[in-house]
Order: sequence, then C-alpha cells, then structure tokens
Amino acid sequence: MTALMVQRPKTSFFSLLIVALATSPAAFGQGMEVPGGEAVVEPPAPPAQVRHHALSLVGEPRFGPDFKHFDWVNPNAPKGGVVRFATQGTFDSLNPFSIRGVPAGGVGMIYNTLMAGSPDEPSTEYGLVAEWVSFPDDFSSVTFGLRPEARFHDGEPVKPEDVIFSLEAIKAANPMYGRYYANVAKGEKTGPHEVTFTFDQKGNRELPQILGQLPVLPKHFWEGKARNGEARDLAKSTLEVPLGSGPYRIKEFDTGNRIVFERVEDYWAKDLPVAIGQWNFGELRFQYFRDRVAAFEDFKSGRADFWRENTASAWATQFNFDALKKGLVKKEVIPTEGVARMQGFAFNIRRPKFQDRRVRQAFNLAFDFEDLNRSLLFGQYSRVHSYFDNSELAAKGLPEGRELEILKAHEKDLPPEVFTTEWKNPTFATREYARDNLAKAMALLKEAGWEIRTEEVEDPDCGFFCKAMQSVGLGSKRTEQVLRNAKGEPFTVEFLIGSDSFERHIAHYRANLAKIGIRASTRVVDPAQYERREMSRDYDIIIDVFPQSISPGNEQRDFWGSAAADHDGSRNTIGIKDPVIDSIIETLVFAKDRDELVAATRALDRVLLWGHYVVPHWYNPNEWIATWDMFGRPDKLPSQTSALTQVWWVDQDKLKALQAARRN
Repeated sequence: MTALMVQRPKTSFFSLLIVALATSPAAFGQGMEVPGGEAVVEPPAPPAQVRHHALSLVGEPRFGPDFKHFDWVNPNAPKGGVVRFATQGTFDSLNPFSIRGVPAGGVGMIYNTLMAGSPDEPSTEYGLVAEWVSFPDDFSSVTFGLRPEARFHDGEPVKPEDVIFSLEAIKAANPMYGRYYANVAKGEKTGPHEVTFTFDQKGNRELPQILGQLPVLPKHFWEGKARNGEARDLAKSTLEVPLGSGPYRIKEFDTGNRIVFERVEDYWAKDLPVAIGQWNFGELRFQYFRDRVAAFEDFKSGRADFWRENTASAWATQFNFDALKKGLVKKEVIPTEGVARMQGFAFNIRRPKFQDRRVRQAFNLAFDFEDLNRSLLFGQYSRVHSYFDNSELAAKGLPEGRELEILKAHEKDLPPEVFTTEWKNPTFATREYARDNLAKAMALLKEAGWEIRTEEVEDPDCGFFCKAMQSVGLGSKRTEQVLRNAKGEPFTVEFLIGSDSFERHIAHYRANLAKIGIRASTRVVDPAQYERREMSRDYDIIIDVFPQSISPGNEQRDFWGSAAADHDGSRNTIGIKDPVIDSIIETLVFAKDRDELVAATRALDRVLLWGHYVVPHWYNPNEWIATWDMFGRPDKLPSQTSALTQVWWVDQDKLKALQAARRN
C-alpha cells in the first residue's frame, strides 16, 4: 500500500513524563540517574502506523498520494444537462438502509462513504470523506482521518460522531450490515477529525477496507424529529427526503412512479482528485414502469435516453426500430472485467422437499442449457460453472495444497465427491447425454424417496366425441408421469419471478422437469409483492444472483452463513445452515495472505457446488447498452462497468443535432 504520511503514535501519560525528563540537561545519555544509582532507560516508542491515501486487497493502488485525477475520467467534462431513465419496478421508501420497504433506485448517490471504490481497480478504494486511513500490522483496529472540509448538504461539517453513529445505526437497522461488520467492537473519537474502530478479533485483513465503504449519515438529522413530530428511525421505511453529503440530492419524487436527483453545485468534494471529472449530469430522472415492455417503449419513443439490455433475445431481435436505423440511437457492446456472477434457480431449502441434496442435483440434471442457449439465448451466453467463475478463485480439478488441507479438516461431514470428482455441470450435447441425465435424475429422486408413476389425467382437449370413444374402449386416456413420495404427495414446485422476462426460460425448463415427474408452475407477481415474498422467504424457487469481488470476505457470512439463514432480508435466500461452510467462511475472512484467501475461497466454492444449492444459469462478460446520441464520455472507460452516471456527460452539440433530427 502507498503511504501518504506518517502518523505520530499515541503515548501514555507515563511515556510523556519519561520524554519530558529525558530532554532535561541532566538526562542526556543512556538514561537518567535516580536515587540508588540505577539508570532508567526510556522504553522504545511503538512503531508509527502508516497513513494510507488508498487501500487495495490485490496489490498496490494504481494512483499515488499526489495523483490529480483518475485516468478513466475527463477532468474537463462539462456539467449540466438532463438524463432520463426508464426503470422497471417500483419504490415506497427513500431509506436504502432499512429492510422495510422498497427503496428508490439511485438513492445511494446522495451519500458519501469514507472511501470511494474505483470501478477500474478491483477491491481498491481511495480516500473520500477520510483523507487517510491507518491500521496496525495485526489488523486489530483502523483509524480514519476525516477531511475538515467534508460537509452535509445543510452545511454542517462531517464529524467523528457522525461516523460512529453511522456504523451503530446501520448495524441496528439492517442485519446484513450487522454481519458484514460483525467484528467491529466499538468506534471512538480519537482526535478532532479522527475516528478509530476497534475489532474484537485480530487478523481480519479486509475490515479496514470494508469500513471504508461505510456510508456517512448525519447524526443530527437522524436523531431529530420529522415534520410530523415523530422521531426518525433508520430501521423504518420513510418518504421524508433524507439529508446526505454526496454529489446529488433528491429534487422531487412521486412514490412508485418517478424520482429526480439534482447535482449539488457546491458539492464539497467536487475538486478532490477522487471526484474530479465525475457526477457530471445536472439532473437524473428515473421513470418507473411495472414491466419491461412499457419501459422499453419509453426508451424507443425518446422519452428515456439510456437502456441497458439483459435479455439476449431482445438484444438480438428488438433493436431494429427507426431511430436506431437512422443513427439517432447507438447500440454498443462494452466489455467488462471481473468475477462472473453466479446466477441461477435458487432453492429455498427451508422447505422439506429441497433438503435432500440428491433432489437438488436431480433438478440440475434436468436443465438443458445447450438447447436453451440455442433456442432462446441466441448462443450469446456461457454457462456459469462456479460461484467465482472467470477468476483464480474458482475451484478447478481436484483440491490440492492448502485448499485440500482446509477441506480435509471437515472430511467426515462432506460428500466424498468433493475429494474424488471434479464438479461439472451436466451437458446435453447429444440425445444420449440427455437420456442419461434424465435417467440419473430419476435414480437420484428414487434414492431420496420419490417414485415416478404413470397416472391418468384430465385432458382439456378431449371433447364430447373423444370422451364417448373412451367410454366404449375405442380411445385412450391421457397420462403423465407424476413423482410422489411415500405419503402419496406429488412433487410440485413453483418458480416465483418479479417480471415476465424469464417466463419462456422457465417454460423450457419445465418441459424436462415434467419428464421426471415434477409438476412445475410459474408465478409472476409485481415487483413490490416479489420483494415482500423474497424478504419473508415465501417461495419454492427464485432466480437469484450472487455477485462476488476478486477479494471475497466478510460478506460471505451474509450469503451463506447460518446466522443469516433465519434473518429476513439477508442474502442467504437459500437458507443454508452448514457448520462446515461457516468454518470455511471464517478461514476465508481471517486469511493471513492472498494465497490463504484464494485457497479458502476455492474450498468454499467447491462445497457450495457439491451442495447443489442452485441450478446455475449463464453469464455475459459484456454490457449491452443503447443510448440516444447525446452523450460524451472519456476515451477510456473503467474496466468494471460503463459507469454512465459517474463519468459520462451531455454533449450539447450532439444534443442540439439530435433535437433537430427529431423535429424533421
């Protein structure tokens, strides 16, 4: 890490007394004489802690303490202009920290964090509210030096008390943060512009950096009263406009329909190297729609300026409208780097029917990704094979070295395949593979206590004549394969989704599930209802995404930890409660170096894969975007994202040309 300056160590009263006496004329030399003729030698001062301007968990930060601006910005980017977004979903809260309510998109832009993440450097942060950060070699604490010029939007300075309040309030309001910062024992003011957090365990290398991600909230606002006279509560949803300190503030909103953010002209950090050339738009307007069709029509008509596409079929077939043909709309593929996200059909293993690993494996054996990719995804995706795919963190081959040592410690509680077989998704490359996969799936289900039966069912297409023929033995009744347990209960499953985007994909999958006797249905609900059902764990299977960084750590507790399984709103949507996984997560969190972290992550990945907790989907290493031709952007974009709201700007010449073309 790059040092910014050296911090003077704190000294005790006893040490100060020794120093004062030692600097008197009689005290130079080896020590001072005391009665009895013995010399007292001054104890060595504790080593000074280095003050860092930036932190990185993977190598050194690219930019030193004297950098002027990032190389992925235009430092002279013009400010102003309006950008409109068509957003699918709804919102009923302006508080992103509570697990109650659905927060408005973009509301995080009104806040600053202690340090700012770099979208061009994985797991790297630079000082924002904090000018510097320091910590001892044993990672037992971290100290942040706050910039005296940091201000909230009401002009009040950001104080150590605000930072301490922020951590305590956010942890109390949201269990996810409680788990993320579980090892932070206390925060205290250690100087006029200095705050120190002490940890309850040593060796958590990630904690200084993830504390840098802490949003800084105004204590005086949240401890005050709202206009209705009630005390404000960060744990509750609210439609009162909150006070922030970030580059934008909320200008206006219509609950569930629209929200507008305006650029803060006197934003306190606008001239800092970490912020120059960023947050250039004068207004950001988000219009909400209940479904994708309406939102996309809004974009096509020119009432929205930017569109990010997530559906291969739409990307391949729906971008042929007149404005694009005329060059008024630009369609682009922007490559991005980083760990491929695990997306998949996630089981709710709180439900008894999914608690047997063999049942979950059978579901994966019935998923024909190859045909789905050809028929619905236009061959544009690769299947996900790891929770940390496309990185050195992914488990490959058989475990060895330190990874094997970690797994061996839990051998009696792990499936033997963890040690003997490389985990791979089933393939449907040929008809023979397809038959084998379905046969294996049925065998596993039988082992798990489910028998497949051929049963007569009502045929909705069989009319009067059909039924008459059947009654005299001249027609056969419709039959289907039904999977039942020892109690005679059928295996039924409902896929819960919050939009119709995945309806055809699920229908494709259901056809194979029917072949192994599983009765599957799809329920599409509105985004608000979906949010409520997910939060309360009221589902069989959902489509979930588990994004990962190149340096995983404390957040893994919230994804897979037993403590998170019973907490509404945690990322442990699956409901995993496994002491082995808990132990491996702690090994990962307290890894002593990068090699240990990689080994522990691979071990975690391997155990999760062999647990068959999801049916893996696919990933795309690119962003698919379309824009009305009114934007400027830096020559170099950040490697991790297109970063439109952060580094693009409205090009007034392009905007005028676009407006003229629209009039013609």
